[in-house]
Amino acid sequence: MPRGAPRGAADAAAEGLTEAFAEGLAGIALGHVTREYPNKLDHVLAGPGDLRGPRDLHPVFFGSFDWHSCVHAHWLLARLLRRFPGLPAAPAIRALFDGLYAGEAIAAERAYFARPGAGGFERPYGWAWLLALAAELADRPWGAALAPLAGDVAERFRVWLPRATYPVRAGTHASSAFALAMAMPHAAAQDPALLRLLRERALAWYGADADCQAWEPGGEDFLSPALMEAEAMRRLLPAAVFAPWLDRFLPRLAAGEPATLFTPAVVSDRTDGRIVHLDGLNLSRAWCWRALAGGWGPGDPRRARAEAAAARHLAASLPHLAGHYMGEHWLASFALLALEA
Repeated sequence: MPRGAPRGAADAAAEGLTEAFAEGLAGIALGHVTREYPNKLDHVLAGPGDLRGPRDLHPVFFGSFDWHSCVHAHWLLARLLRRFPGLPAAPAIRALFDGLYAGEAIAAERAYFARPGAGGFERPYGWAWLLALAAELADRPWGAALAPLAGDVAERFRVWLPRATYPVRAGTHASSAFALAMAMPHAAAQDPALLRLLRERALAWYGADADCQAWEPGGEDFLSPALMEAEAMRRLLPAAVFAPWLDRFLPRLAAGEPATLFTPAVVSDRTDGRIVHLDGLNLSRAWCWRALAGGWGPGDPRRARAEAAAARHLAASLPHLAGHYMGEHWLASFALLALEA
């Protein structure tokens, strides 16, 4: 089992994603994406006949400890294959996708979503990752196989979002802001109606927010409620609308406030599946800080502070992507988000 960070972590932190580091990330994902156990199912039993194993329930996304982690492991592998088509791991990635995106496997995943009692299955975190994966595969042979499932999930978003009067301002899987941000690329490319709805919800939920105090981190956060909200709005609003909104939402960034957003979380126990979420928080903050920094000019003091904060957060958690399965089954995807921002 790989230990710590893949080779080239220091170079990747300083220079961005390198091929050596990408190969390490691919190796981590390939090591768990078809590992069926241990497995944490999100599964409603309507009767004794529903007591089935992960591969039987989810013939595509049965590995990586849970369904959503398996989906974003596929996203990571697809993204790395696009960035580095000559990666040593590329043949294994292609073989994996050729085997899984074939036959009736996607139809079985769709059937699971259609089960009575599965209306809230993976809402909204897994839905958002599925659409991110669909966006990544859209122009490749496997995308056509995944498209019907992506269509089902997009329809679920269209039904759910108008009913979601209030956002979930969490730093975990229920985060409304993360769902908006990750669903956006698919909607922008494939579904104008969904894109309009994402923007409408973003403004309804967050448009009036001001002077965020950033009461974080929570002890199990892997997302920053404050920075994730900012990243969702950055993705969904025109730049001319986003800039004044951000000035109102986080008005003291130039002074390094709220200080908690600039300070990496301490991870006391990486064998604890919930405490290790805080490594994900550090990586996702690095992603958001890098994305936000790109919108500020070189002379803007917020840019330097954001870039420095991103570097600190990466340094805190990039060396800890592997070594214990509680982090190893998911952290690499968040490292990739951070390195590509």
